[in-house]
Amino acid sequence: MSTAPDTLPGLLRLLGARAHQVRAATRAADHYLAQNAPDEHDTGAWLLASAVALAADLAADLDGLARTLMERNAEPALLQRLVPLRAQAHQLHAATKAADRFLEQDSRDDRDTGGWLVPMAQQLATRLAAGLDDTLAAARRPVAADKAAASEPRKAAA
Repeated sequence: MSTAPDTLPGLLRLLGARAHQVRAATRAADHYLAQNAPDEHDTGAWLLASAVALAADLAADLDGLARTLMERNAEPALLQRLVPLRAQAHQLHAATKAADRFLEQDSRDDRDTGGWLVPMAQQLATRLAAGLDDTLAAARRPVAADKAAASEPRKAAA
């Protein structure tokens, strides 16, 4: 079975990996932003900025995948699975972007809001990564069933 990025399982695996990267970046950002040292805080801010860019790319790529699948008249069940994933990807991008902006503000209240948004973004990234992993598993099932059927010896016609 091919997992090249130009196959559906390959694309889903790539998108899932990106979602896991956003989860890791937001988790690390949350850790570093909680530190008192300015260098540590700067590292957290850089990680969060990276998460914003990754989340934007992920949302755009999921939108593109959905458009391509619609143009190719893909299975309706697969298109339905993408609807909540696309919404989660856009929520993730919005949460990381808002956290980044609020953390840059001077007011303590704004920074507290940004600090609350970082773990929220991490939860969204975790949920999105799990959803993409599940969609990948579902996309592989028909291939596995076809292989199993092909490997069974054919019964002689009576």
